[in-house]
Amino acid sequence: MTVLDGRALNRATLARQLLLDRAGMPGLDAVAHLGGLQAQEPQEPYVGLWSRLRAFEPATLSDLLIRRHVVRVHLMRRTVHLVTADDAVAWRARHDAMLRQRVLGVYRDEFEGTDLDELAAAGRAVMADGKPRSTAEVVGELTARWPAPARRALGEMVVAALVPVVQAPPRGLWRTKAGVRNVLLSSWLGRGVDTPVLDGSDPVGQALVRRYLAAFGPAASADLRAWCGLTGLPAAVRALREELVSFRDERGRELLDLPDAPRPDPGTPAPVRFLPAFDNAILGYQDRSRIIDDAHRGVSVAGERVVLVDGRVAATWTVDVGTVVVTPLRGFSRADRDGVAEQGSELASFLSDGESSRVRFAAPGD
Repeated sequence: MTVLDGRALNRATLARQLLLDRAGMPGLDAVAHLGGLQAQEPQEPYVGLWSRLRAFEPATLSDLLIRRHVVRVHLMRRTVHLVTADDAVAWRARHDAMLRQRVLGVYRDEFEGTDLDELAAAGRAVMADGKPRSTAEVVGELTARWPAPARRALGEMVVAALVPVVQAPPRGLWRTKAGVRNVLLSSWLGRGVDTPVLDGSDPVGQALVRRYLAAFGPAASADLRAWCGLTGLPAAVRALREELVSFRDERGRELLDLPDAPRPDPGTPAPVRFLPAFDNAILGYQDRSRIIDDAHRGVSVAGERVVLVDGRVAATWTVDVGTVVVTPLRGFSRADRDGVAEQGSELASFLSDGESSRVRFAAPGD
């Protein structure tokens, strides 16, 4: 079985994630190809698409939200993701059990003896009129009947797990600060969540595996599990075995992939790219060594925005009064520094509508 070293896996990831060459595809197609974008921080998907698409205009993503072609939902890993409407409808029910268990993992004692199906039905009834509501408003309608759980626990269980909802605009629109207002997914899209198919081959899981490998492969089952939060999708992987190809990484793990997916030459040059907080190019793997050194792994889970140099995390970045501030995590060559400065200047211009192109390099701890 062919062994793929870290650099080969890095270049494959960059190609699948549209980070090796900016793509000319429409924003909706990019969101679909990537299997969604992590969107816990509402403005971050705009930077994620700017780094991946040619001539990306933020208004196009805002328009997709307003027109309900993409939605903000709790999905993979129980985090808010920006996904296409079609994927939200197709995938939400497959994530139900995981969403419940992740909330219970934090608040299990709060829901001792609670009939969660009954609570779910009550939550849906509260929201059945299609009116956008804050989580506090939803909880306010339920506490009289369920007084035991703390309000935060009750809200997270209903809105993030039991009831399929979207976070309605203006939340998530470009340069808009707005609180979370929840609407039933079925009300917002005018169609219900797909009913799970009780099939031992897990057809929805198979679709998830294919989509994951197209955007993240080659990858191990543990990486797939880290991306979606589901338990490895073993039935789906078994059903797909004959149409997939296998490799091994340098640790000896089996890596699965689609046969015709891009696996560029490891020597392919990789341009500087600025990634937003919690980007799935990093979080979409259990073994993140293909893109980030173990010594710097903490920056990915802390929500730091990062800079890729030669395909690897080499710096963090912030914005200070229109200036993109880059803090290297290692030494830069002159060519690396020039490449980071050039991309940082373009990012500053993007974020400021052309009013600033300033970049500053800071020392760690500044």
